[in-house]
Amino acid sequence: MKLTLEIWRQKNNQDKGGFKTYPIDNIQGDMSFLEMLDVLNEELINKGEDPVHFDHDCREGICGTCSLQINGQPHGPDRLITTCQLHMRSFKDGDTIVIEPFRANAFPVIKDLVVDRSSFERVQQAGGYISVNTSGNTVDANTIPINKQDADESFNAAACIGCGACVAACKNASAMLFVSAKVTQFSKLPQGRVEAAERVLNMVEQMDKEGFGNCTNTRACEIECPKGITLVSIANMNKEYMKASLKRPRSNAWSLQNQESKG
Repeated sequence: MKLTLEIWRQKNNQDKGGFKTYPIDNIQGDMSFLEMLDVLNEELINKGEDPVHFDHDCREGICGTCSLQINGQPHGPDRLITTCQLHMRSFKDGDTIVIEPFRANAFPVIKDLVVDRSSFERVQQAGGYISVNTSGNTVDANTIPINKQDADESFNAAACIGCGACVAACKNASAMLFVSAKVTQFSKLPQGRVEAAERVLNMVEQMDKEGFGNCTNTRACEIECPKGITLVSIANMNKEYMKASLKRPRSNAWSLQNQESKG
């Protein structure tokens, strides 16, 4: 195939950036999308030009690193796959392909197609830990009876790879699907119930601090999610957040003010 690539080039976060056109030839349908970019970069390096910077790691759809906006869609036109699993047979000879980074204030551009998604890491860190009593004989986790539906929902939510496609697909750059998946994978299991209230409150608070937008209820996030995580996770997180908010201890200042108002 012979293709025309419109690729976003940006030196750093302060640079304005813009699209640059690259014609490319001899692209085979069995190539992955990232292999096609490798071919382009080899040509650019041979010409003495700066190669296109893009994130990648496992190239097996596991790590979520290869996050690209392709013709306006996170991870490209196919469903339930990451960019590294997208093959060039999904395109036609003569096509123009527009490639840009995931767009969100919480995902600042580092260079070209590489964005900083450490905001996701900080949200997860805010979730804290799962406490385990290690004194004496520790009970094996597999000995704890768990309802199959809860186990399945937890397993499905845990499939989230944190790629950020949900954020890129949302017109408000909301991270609700990502955060809800992380909340759900723990809240559905007995091991995660101990810190459940603290976890959901802290993660939602951190999500807001990072500058992610509100949920739009357009379901664009679940459509673009490469792991098929649905709005059920968001519904579960909303339920957990409501319960945790009602159980949140009132501060002494609030209590005193409330007592004065009653007096």
